[in-house]
Amino acid sequence: MAENNNTASVGVPSEEERHFDPAIDTSNEDLTALLEGTDREMYDFIDDETDFYKVDEGLTPDIVDLISREKHDPEWMHEFRLQSLKQYNESAVPNWGPPIDGLNMDKIVTYVRPNTDMKAKWEDVPEEIKSAFDKLGIPKAEHEYLAGVGAQYDSELVYHNVKDFVAMQGVVYTDMESALTGEYADMVKEYFMKLVPPTDHKFAALHGAVWSGGSFVYVPKGVKLDIPLQSYFRLNAKGAGQFEHTLIIVDEGADLHFIEGCSAPKWNVANLHAGCVELYVKKNARLRYSTIENWSKNMYNLNTKRTLVEEGGRMEWVSGSFGSHVSYLYPTTILKGDHSQCDYTGITFAGKGQNLDTGCRMVHLGENTSSLVETKSLSKDGGIGTFRSAIEIRPSAKHAKASVDCQSLMLDNISRSDTIPEMDVRTSDADIGHEAKIGRISDEAVFYLMSRGISENEARAMIVSGFANPISKELPLEYAAEMNNLIKLEMEGNM
Repeated sequence: MAENNNTASVGVPSEEERHFDPAIDTSNEDLTALLEGTDREMYDFIDDETDFYKVDEGLTPDIVDLISREKHDPEWMHEFRLQSLKQYNESAVPNWGPPIDGLNMDKIVTYVRPNTDMKAKWEDVPEEIKSAFDKLGIPKAEHEYLAGVGAQYDSELVYHNVKDFVAMQGVVYTDMESALTGEYADMVKEYFMKLVPPTDHKFAALHGAVWSGGSFVYVPKGVKLDIPLQSYFRLNAKGAGQFEHTLIIVDEGADLHFIEGCSAPKWNVANLHAGCVELYVKKNARLRYSTIENWSKNMYNLNTKRTLVEEGGRMEWVSGSFGSHVSYLYPTTILKGDHSQCDYTGITFAGKGQNLDTGCRMVHLGENTSSLVETKSLSKDGGIGTFRSAIEIRPSAKHAKASVDCQSLMLDNISRSDTIPEMDVRTSDADIGHEAKIGRISDEAVFYLMSRGISENEARAMIVSGFANPISKELPLEYAAEMNNLIKLEMEGNM
């Protein structure tokens, strides 16, 4: 969702101060027509939810109270939810991004509980839920290369496990509810929605009111994990929302790679994703956060991600955005400490009926801070891709360096791609660069490949894969393969 951080300790300006230009305004399309003829068999299977528990549609104090009781919240969290709901009702819908007229909160179910509690052994997960994650390859990935896995189904985690050698190093990886009500309760209270307060924007307030599920990670000082942790979020319920909260604290000198994956089947009604990610990178620590978002094209993806980096720390974002009807997604990095760094590498693919408004924001506060942004954007069949970058160099950020490189590729003459850069530089000794390229697939390149016996469709797919390769090589092998598969499906018109 639109970034508008009022956190006094980091001094991030309001939306009005940043003056983002409005995105392209497109009319809301009929989702039933949009989804006709699509084929995403690997992701579009739908499970029976006859025995699942759901709250009523809509958003009321009674529903928030009910969710709070279901989650066994401490009193402070119950009050936090109600205050967030009040903030939500008092906040306006942003008027500068893609339209979200098709999202009616009166028709969204904000909490769906599967017919199981969380399991630590895969064989204990109910067969119908286990089958869903088997199809997505989660158990295989865990066995082969992951240090720990959390799997969320609708509003609750159904499986969570961390390998013994990770736990023995003092690494904490658990679900948010266990952290909130267990021995890490004080830590959760200290950090929860401090980087992204409910006053940030309307859908941050919504998240604060109805959040459920997500991951809590703490990596102790000096601990360096050689293999990743992963969370996977599956939204199966028709007309529902998913509001997971991820809170990661990488302590001084520690190192972590965290992977996030998500998917949903297609429905002919709107679904909503309004999660929140808060990341804390302490002194001389490093965090890589990799995401492949593969929502179906009836999804409104209004997600907020933000990180605070201390002295000498390093943050690395690797982001792939596919699917969803409309996306608002702008990960923000606050380079608070001297010599802190951030790299952002991202790709989006906007196909028929999609308006993906994505980007990133770098706020330089410390001296000798540096940020590097490299993005790729593809659009096809009338899809709209918008990339927004905001680089803010505060007066305190002496000798800061920042570079933005945006490349967009349109695959036909009816699609649209826009880059909207903003540079706010308030010190005279900063080194700032920006480069943007927007173009179409070269007819000459397609002709050359066809002259070598390659079909036109294969030629275009090869060019697109080559264009996306710098992003895919930053992902673990299994996720690079998934990204390439998603691109292939979109090129074939099957997303």
